[in-house]
Amino acid sequence: MKRIRIIFAIAMCYFLFAILLNSVGTVILQSIQTFGVTKTQAATLEGFKDIPIAIVSFLVASFIPRVGYKFALLCALSLVGLVATFIPNIGHFWAIKLMFAAIGSAFAVVKVAVYALIGQITDDKKAHSSLLNTIEGIFMVGVLSGYWIFAAFFETQGEQTSWLNVYYLLAAMIGVVALTVFTTSIESPKLPKNVSNKDAFFNMLQLTFKPLVLVFILSAFLYVLIEQGVGSWLPTFNNEILHLPVDVSVQLTSLFAASLALGRLCAGQILKKVSWYPFLNCALFGMAILILMTLPLTHSIEPRVIHSVFDAPLAAYLMPMIGFLMAPIYPLINSVMLSSLEKHQHAAMTGLIVVFSALGGTTGSMLTGVVFEKFGGQQAFYGALIPIIGILITLFFFNRQTTRYERYTEEV
Repeated sequence: MKRIRIIFAIAMCYFLFAILLNSVGTVILQSIQTFGVTKTQAATLEGFKDIPIAIVSFLVASFIPRVGYKFALLCALSLVGLVATFIPNIGHFWAIKLMFAAIGSAFAVVKVAVYALIGQITDDKKAHSSLLNTIEGIFMVGVLSGYWIFAAFFETQGEQTSWLNVYYLLAAMIGVVALTVFTTSIESPKLPKNVSNKDAFFNMLQLTFKPLVLVFILSAFLYVLIEQGVGSWLPTFNNEILHLPVDVSVQLTSLFAASLALGRLCAGQILKKVSWYPFLNCALFGMAILILMTLPLTHSIEPRVIHSVFDAPLAAYLMPMIGFLMAPIYPLINSVMLSSLEKHQHAAMTGLIVVFSALGGTTGSMLTGVVFEKFGGQQAFYGALIPIIGILITLFFFNRQTTRYERYTEEV
């Protein structure tokens, strides 16, 4: 029962932050229309979210086990809940930046704590991979829910700011999650003796010098670059390229999150019978083929009256399907990497994962935004082919390094 309570608590945390983090694409679209900012200015929201994630993860990841995962989760939830309560009353673009900075800072703590707890309550690689994929699947369900929650608060006129009232609802949800974490018994982790905070920090840095870790970090960076580039700008792509209304644009973007969630659940079953490396190669080739098939369909679409998601053109349904193919990549490589380390190293390794994932997310969103504004939406999404090729290359070396590591541990 205790293990189930912990899983439920961390799943709720992840579900909530999925809504908050991945609202950036929706908020980018609303900020352009409500506050009159340019696409390049709106793209900075990704930076306000991801740069704090990177900085906070780098600074505190090695210390979180020492203060306790429960205390860390409660501090993160309290910070975001406080800021969310005041956002609707401020109603300016700078307040939105502040909100995402708080979300990013808090998520850095939450992800380190959640990933470390997964390692703490699982006993082998199969159990670790299964629970991690389940938690990441719940994350995508949260992303899916977030699109509809935000869309429910939209007004037909872009200058209206009443959509900011969504943050009152989110603040209430944060309170419920915080209460759940507070009433859950989460033990402090077992740490190596005679290791100071300074030593713990430098031990984290030393992980980056391992070839296995270096190749993994690059793979994670490129993956998040694609996911955030597509996810953050898909609402704007639907609105400006496919000529869909704002609410329909956001609702159809939820298919991207649904595809990611379904893809991870299906991958969990498929991977029981096939090796992870050829499976991910097939997924990457499928992503490239889908992009090359879908984007040409978007060039000849003319503006017309759209009343609901059922009136949208075929391309609006095909593009989000890329999520189904990319879904297993991130949780799978994370699980392979973490399962290769001692449990007391999971928090530090997760800190590195979060840092480079955040950098990849910021880079992906900002590059997509700049290309979108300068050259158009189709060219921006064609750009995803470059990191796809990059991941194919890095996964080749990641597979070689994990194979060598497994042989080494068997010999030892």
